[in-house]
Amino acid sequence: MHVDMSHRVRLAAAALVAVAALALALAPGAAAKWQRTRNGTVVSYDRRSLMFDGHREIFLSGSIHYPRSPPDMWPELIAKAKEGGLNTIETYVFWNIHEPEKGEFNFEGQNDVVRFFQLIQEHDMYAMVRLGPFIQAEWNHGGLPYWLREIPDIVFRTNNEPYKMHMETFVKIIIKRLKDANLFASQGGPIILAQIENEYQHMEAAFKDEGTKYINWAAKMAISTNIGIPWIMCKQTKAPSDVIPTCNGRNCGDTWPGPTNKSMPLLWTENWTAQYRVFGDPPSQRSAEDIAFAVARFFSVGGTLANYYMYHGGTNFGRTSAAFVMPKYYDEAPLDEFGLYKEPKWGHLRDLHQALKLCKKALLWGTPSTEKLGKQLEARVFEMPEQKVCVAFLSNHNTKDDATMTFRGRPYFVPRHSISVLADCETVVFGTQHVNAQHNQRTFHFADQTAQNNVWEMFDGENVPKYKQAKIRLRKAGDLYNLTKDKTDYVWYTSSFKLEADDMPIRSDIKTVLEVNSHGHASVAFVNNKFVGCGHGTKMNKAFTLEKPMDLKKGVNHVAVLASSMGMTDSGAYMEHRLAGVDRVQITGLNAGTLDLTNNGWGHIVGLVGERKQIYTDKGMGSVTWKPAMNDRPLTWYKRHFDMPSGEDPVVLDMSTMGKGMMFVNGQGIGRYWISYKHALGRPSQQLYHVPRSFLRQKDNMLVLFEEEFGRPDAIMILTVKRDNICTFISERNPAHIMSWERKDSQITAKANADDLRARAALACPPKKLIQQVVFASYGNPAGICGNYTVGSCHTPRAKEVVEKACLGKRVCTLPVAADVYGGDANCSGTTATLAVQAKCSKRSPSAAQ
Repeated sequence: MHVDMSHRVRLAAAALVAVAALALALAPGAAAKWQRTRNGTVVSYDRRSLMFDGHREIFLSGSIHYPRSPPDMWPELIAKAKEGGLNTIETYVFWNIHEPEKGEFNFEGQNDVVRFFQLIQEHDMYAMVRLGPFIQAEWNHGGLPYWLREIPDIVFRTNNEPYKMHMETFVKIIIKRLKDANLFASQGGPIILAQIENEYQHMEAAFKDEGTKYINWAAKMAISTNIGIPWIMCKQTKAPSDVIPTCNGRNCGDTWPGPTNKSMPLLWTENWTAQYRVFGDPPSQRSAEDIAFAVARFFSVGGTLANYYMYHGGTNFGRTSAAFVMPKYYDEAPLDEFGLYKEPKWGHLRDLHQALKLCKKALLWGTPSTEKLGKQLEARVFEMPEQKVCVAFLSNHNTKDDATMTFRGRPYFVPRHSISVLADCETVVFGTQHVNAQHNQRTFHFADQTAQNNVWEMFDGENVPKYKQAKIRLRKAGDLYNLTKDKTDYVWYTSSFKLEADDMPIRSDIKTVLEVNSHGHASVAFVNNKFVGCGHGTKMNKAFTLEKPMDLKKGVNHVAVLASSMGMTDSGAYMEHRLAGVDRVQITGLNAGTLDLTNNGWGHIVGLVGERKQIYTDKGMGSVTWKPAMNDRPLTWYKRHFDMPSGEDPVVLDMSTMGKGMMFVNGQGIGRYWISYKHALGRPSQQLYHVPRSFLRQKDNMLVLFEEEFGRPDAIMILTVKRDNICTFISERNPAHIMSWERKDSQITAKANADDLRARAALACPPKKLIQQVVFASYGNPAGICGNYTVGSCHTPRAKEVVEKACLGKRVCTLPVAADVYGGDANCSGTTATLAVQAKCSKRSPSAAQ
């Protein structure tokens, strides 16, 4: 076995400890356990895994980004991740929030990256830090601060001296902060891996030799920091020799052969648990079964670390999201945007993690082999015959047909596109298609605070400007990014032109049309102070043309366009040259032909009056005059006050009656809303927006909106979010729950309290709540999803009675899955031997529920 020594702490005493521990770990029956010490841990690796003081380990990791959730949520998110079977938390470091202005740093509150890692350590978990400092992450400007664009002669992410100087300076500042807090494993801290750069391989091809020089420099610079742990690069097949390349994608067990250096382990830094969403996207999802299949597959081919991206996505508050990316981020993750369990995804993956831990000894020390069992059928085996330790992954890669395969003389039914885990090469303890975890349904509930004191006021002082009012005047329209410097989304572009009587259309069927070509992302146009219309691009094609009819007059006419950015680009070569805002402007339909205003001379006003006065804050709101609100007014600020909804459930704003704009609560940016942009199914991509309770006061909270288009603020609803509808959908054919098994003396055995090892359904309410109602129960062949089950042809009327007797008034109940319990007909044609139940949880007492 080859052990890479380059990343060990280079102290003779530590090396002797590591060698001794390695010998112990490889000895028959060894059961060494890694423990953090004040003196630190020796982190090394071989092809099989990362090692701590010579002891191999498997890593089940999840991405949780500290700035995407308020600090008061961090402990609960980390605890739920650990409860879900994870032992590692991963996060990027976000340069542009830490150094928004050159040399001015912010590590407070939501930016306190040190505290975030300390909390991970307090939960006795490992951590990965992805320094970048370019991170992409669907984050504004890919995490790079705007001021970098203004450095002379800079080119991002290539062999460019100005960029490399500033990148190195920031990386070393972050590493010093982490070192000073003793957060690296070599110091006794939780951080076991550090990443430099991010998904650079396609960029290297774009920059050619200069890209290769840069990535080699980045690796050398990172290693020179001497943090005592390995460095990684994701999506970088040709990582420099001392840096471990890792995989990002949905199916790294099949799409990635691993590092070419066979002394390095197989690490999966991004297993996408869904698809990040942008404005204009219809709903999408990735099933728990598909994710579980991908993870089981990765470990079956020798993987040692799998990281879910994201495990909790959180929220892109304020203006932090990249171009067109919505505020809610990876809401389909195992922990949804609000930090609530998304079932069965969270629970099914928890069960997989438990199965992998049962098999850890075989996975880390067993001899691997592969056996073909048929077309698209195979067994992947890790075995230590002398210790009778063995695990087998029976894989059916056929996406259409189930299969029964024979392995070591026994038949095993393996559904299509699934893997069955045999923890002792005989006993099925987990199947990726057999979900034993409960399901739940998310519901939104009207809060009384919506109607209480629902009095809105408006500030309509964002007057449409004229050219003479603009202090910034250029021959052509200027670049929006260069003008705003990422301090606001908005720039006014204004120009004037004069028409004679014979310029006007003389035919009644012809009308003048304003055409505004834009680099992106959206705009609202006015002619002679009258609203003309809106236009916008898309994530895929940010450039667009606004074409709207208008009325012109003889004499001087004024055109004004409020252009807005939906965030800066987060990827690709030459990001420093990306543009936004107005490009070309012309007027068609005139009797004299097309009038091109592109070089007519343009005035620019950066930002909004309300932004400059900060009227969304308690301090700034008194600087303008507010009056009773009117609906459907473009360029209008609205505000109201509301009390915090009672209880602990997350709070949400339903913005479905608005158009497009920004929202603030107590001065905190909640994010961009864009209801007027409908996706292909005719609905807005996001209409519900998270307001963390830590942003709220008990009384008199201030909600402020800037509406660009048209909306009805008095119809905005304040809601709370629950996952109190819990369900189960389990067949008799499922294996026994993973918690029925344990490993004793290296062997898999049934726990003493594990009944008869048949499939069983478990229902559990959130803490402090009880099952108060059974909404649906059927045994036979029910169909549907949680919250919308229907009975089948083999329905058993007694099912609901049986479930109510077993579950009502309890927080947790267990139900057998067997035909005789519910009076089911095992011979009914079409039966799937499935139990489906939906129950409701609440804090009400059983008597009140009745």
